[in-house]
Order: sequence, then C-alpha cells, then structure tokens
Amino acid sequence: MNIVRRSPSTLSGYRPHMVEDQFGRLVEHMFEDMFAPLTHGALAPWSGDGAISPRLDVRETGQAFEVNAELPGVKKEDVKVTIERQRVTIEAESKREQEQRDGENMLYSERRSTSFMRSFMLPVEVDETNAQARIEDGVLSLTLPKKQGNTATRVAIQ
Repeated sequence: MNIVRRSPSTLSGYRPHMVEDQFGRLVEHMFEDMFAPLTHGALAPWSGDGAISPRLDVRETGQAFEVNAELPGVKKEDVKVTIERQRVTIEAESKREQEQRDGENMLYSERRSTSFMRSFMLPVEVDETNAQARIEDGVLSLTLPKKQGNTATRVAIQ
C-alpha cells in the first residue's frame, strides 16, 4: 500500500473546516507526527511530491502576524511566499552538491534536494503590499500586517 500526503495536513480531507481550538490542533499535530516517518525517509519515493512541511511559530500582535518557519539549508532566492487574502503559502527548495576530486578521476559526488511546502490560514486578511520577509540561519521570518477595515461595525436598530 502506498501512502500519499496530498496537503500539509494529513487530516484536512477528513474535517469539514479548520480546527480552531488548541486541543484540536494538538491532536492534529500528534497524528501528523505519528505518520511522518511513513511519508518521509525510507518510503519517501512513494509519498507524492515529497515536500516536507516546515515547523511554524505564529504570533499575533495588535497590527500584524509574526511567522517563523524552519527552512534549513535554504537560500533566499529559493524561497517563495504567496499571500492570498487569509491564506499564506511558503514554498522553498534546498539544494546541496558536494564534489571531491583527485586529479581527473572523480572519487565522490553527492547531490541532495529537499522541498518544503506549507500553507495555512490566518483569522483575518493580510495586507500583502506591506508584508516583509527575511531569512537568516535557516529561519524564515515573516511580518504580515493585518488588512485595515476588517473590524466589525455595529448597526443601529430602528
């Protein structure tokens, strides 16, 4: 039997809406971590596109969301961040090549490539024109300002 991971969350196809509470997220991450060895590592050739879902830290301030994503070995030019209303998508690729030569005969050559992909929803829309991103020491830091005008207005009843 082949196990195929089609989205960042293995449980997304089984639940009708996003898990909003902390306990639900805890259970979801527990199952993702439990099945992660089956989708990466020894069975990776059978795991669809083979993209790894990077770990995230998301903090909310009054005006913005601050996101840190672990992307080890990724260069700045190999990262793509897409913002569409409330959905944020992070895609990256890490490529490593090593060669050791002795004269004209190649003794050892190794190439490795790792793809990262993660998509998540935020509770409010993001102002993509003022969003900022930087990568340092394998950690992508995003500052995603909240779009103004999303506050609820009270309608007077006559």
